[in-house]
Amino acid sequence: MKKIFITGFTGQVGSQLAEFLHDETDVDIVGFMRWQEPLENISEMVNKINNKDRIFIEYGDLTDQGSLLSSLSKWMPDIIFHLGAQSYPKTSFDIPIETLQTNIIGTANLLESVRRLKNESYDPTIHVCSSSEVYGKSSSELALTEDTPLHGSSPYSISKIGTDFLGRYYAEAYSLKTFITRMGTHSGKRRSDVFFESTLAKQIALIEAGYQSPQIKLGNLESVRTFQDVRDAIRAYWLLAKGVYSCDIPPGEVFNIAGTEKYQLTEIVDMMLEFSTRDDITIVTDANRLRAIDADYQMFDSTKIQKVIDWKPEIPVTEMLLDLLEYWRGQIENGKIPLNR
Repeated sequence: MKKIFITGFTGQVGSQLAEFLHDETDVDIVGFMRWQEPLENISEMVNKINNKDRIFIEYGDLTDQGSLLSSLSKWMPDIIFHLGAQSYPKTSFDIPIETLQTNIIGTANLLESVRRLKNESYDPTIHVCSSSEVYGKSSSELALTEDTPLHGSSPYSISKIGTDFLGRYYAEAYSLKTFITRMGTHSGKRRSDVFFESTLAKQIALIEAGYQSPQIKLGNLESVRTFQDVRDAIRAYWLLAKGVYSCDIPPGEVFNIAGTEKYQLTEIVDMMLEFSTRDDITIVTDANRLRAIDADYQMFDSTKIQKVIDWKPEIPVTEMLLDLLEYWRGQIENGKIPLNR
């Protein structure tokens, strides 16, 4: 194994996966990104990129198959981590067509490019990143397994159902070495503020710094879900990829990846407020933050993944949340004031 290709390179997960691979392996890492994307998440790698220290950038777009085909034929990566997506469920209600185009057509472009390049000497392992959102609005409080019926509850979840099916289809129809993951809520540093726990942490940091009145605006807090640190999720991605690459795991398999600590969102609010230096913060419901349909119960059965790799979440949720709050405090201290949204 020599080369790893990452779509969604500048995202929270993609950037931290690249850092993990650089520190823990000897592979070369190729990040696929649009030329105009913000570079903040990869700022700690810029010097390595400039000096070609095992991290390289390829410019392109998931919706432009030509750029994918060109990049893949140039590098012929051994493993492809397909993390690039329009990944914000709430935002997908506002931009449904872009969400479907990027996530479904973008995934098809990637897999079709690999199919065209695949031959006896080139047969890469492909991680197709789906989402726990594919389960949608659960009808029961039983733990969700990989066999639980899928239920689209947003344009985003529908797009990820399409992504999920494409990953399995290309394994069955064309023998591509894919594996599909459905990751539950994952957080930590660099988490976008469009997600519940990150906007909560960001607003606390803004209040502490005097940039926001002591009132936090949130959406639905009745949801129950598991949480896990993104670093634990990245370890699972890497172990699964190595398993498929070495043929220890058959292609086309689907895996839940989720934490074991379950919380109602009100409990997360209480925990985060305990970390704050302020004791006068109140919470209000903002109608603009409510979804038309919410995935209000997400508790997962991770039996399957634990049968094939030696993995379980190791980082406590309390540590994950404190790291997230410290991330936003650091952003503000460094003069990077986020939008109050």
